[in-house]
Amino acid sequence: MEQWGRWGLPEPISDRAPFIGNLWNGAWIASMVIGVFVWGLIGWVIFRYRRRSDDELPRQTRYNLPLEILYTLVPFLIIGVLFFFTVQSQNAVLAKDSPDVVHEIDVVGQKWSWTFNYREADNPEIGSDAHTIGTIEQIPTLVLPVNEPVRFNLESADVIHSFWIPGFYFKLDVVPGRHNSFDVTPTTEGTYLGKCAELCGTYHAAMVFNVEVVSVEEYNARITELAETGNAGLEGVPEFPGSGPRTEG
Repeated sequence: MEQWGRWGLPEPISDRAPFIGNLWNGAWIASMVIGVFVWGLIGWVIFRYRRRSDDELPRQTRYNLPLEILYTLVPFLIIGVLFFFTVQSQNAVLAKDSPDVVHEIDVVGQKWSWTFNYREADNPEIGSDAHTIGTIEQIPTLVLPVNEPVRFNLESADVIHSFWIPGFYFKLDVVPGRHNSFDVTPTTEGTYLGKCAELCGTYHAAMVFNVEVVSVEEYNARITELAETGNAGLEGVPEFPGSGPRTEG
């Protein structure tokens, strides 16, 4: 029932999700209001101007200039309102938390999996960068700390992919030679599914990954364990503009 209340959207798990959720709900409400009005108008016209039993045809009107102007302008008005709220939501979702970002993760899309680089060398609780490399046989896991801002830097090693965690209500393309980034704060602990939302080739369906949103303490412990078990350093992509020094693993 909760999902019905969200019009089919999954449970929101980030601070940016409400912006998209509100836009989604508003679009559905507006569509339903317009739909009910149009269906009602169609029904009224069918009943009011139906053919009478005396076989007399209803009055035939070639055109009605005020009415034609109205039904030309109203769709533009509707589009303008939706565009306004879409831009507002887009700006809110893409707003950067800098300099408040606590964690920085480089995401590399490659045929046919993901690499996650955790930039934690300056984190006194961890003290080292670390990485996870997925393969077509081994689904990678992305670990995120709850209630702490994270900046994702996106880069592709080959073709266009798209980084999507449905619970974030947000996805962003991963384009070769282009550095895309976004900030988000995970808000709900749990295990979720991420995937590539761009048809990127033969094994596109294999480009999934697990997402674990955990406490800050567990996050620190997990990244420390990664670094201590042969996954120290960063792998897979060139330097991101504005990022700190990179140590190759």
